[in-house]
Amino acid sequence: MKTMSKTINQIPEADRPREKLLRKGALALSDQELLAVLLGKGTPGMDVMTLAGKLARLIDEKGLEVQAEDLTKFEGVGDAKATLILAAIEFARRRIKPEGVKIETPADLLPHVRHYADRKQEHFLCATINGANEILNIRVVSIGLVDRSPVHPREVFADALFDRASAVIVAHNHPSGGLEPSPSDITITAQLKAAGAIVGIELLDHIIFNRTGYFSFLESGRL
Repeated sequence: MKTMSKTINQIPEADRPREKLLRKGALALSDQELLAVLLGKGTPGMDVMTLAGKLARLIDEKGLEVQAEDLTKFEGVGDAKATLILAAIEFARRRIKPEGVKIETPADLLPHVRHYADRKQEHFLCATINGANEILNIRVVSIGLVDRSPVHPREVFADALFDRASAVIVAHNHPSGGLEPSPSDITITAQLKAAGAIVGIELLDHIIFNRTGYFSFLESGRL
């Protein structure tokens, strides 16, 4: 059963996003809470936390390609809020730069996806990698249930082909906490490896992660 997020008025004042940030620092906030701080307030018909949750999902799906028109499709997000969000993303991107970060080992991807560990549903991610082992982009390919995220190779390699990537690393969170790959995890890894060989884009690794650890198909010798 899907858990409904609390509205801003249902959250104790000290734990509301802005107050929580001042008290605990930005790292203590979820992505939804960070967006709620940027938005400031919702609309008469939509609480700011609900609106932030919808925008977080959109930004997950679009990655660095999100545009103003994607954001302004949501009621309550006009040009002012859209430009504030895009400016914040670009400001952070220029300093953190996940694209262009060199990957020495596939596990080097973890710092760039670890924030998905607290999601209540599985998020299946794909990082596209160029010939110099640098990250081109990281996208959410699919969002599933608590214990599974259905994904098809075409969804993974469509973006990789668009990016002209030479390789990909896929990863997904396990909301249930365990790190052992499920039978479906093993199956999709084999399918992605085979599909990658056909299109000439190597699957470097499939990483399963939670808040405290990770499992690597490559490191375990299963890839």
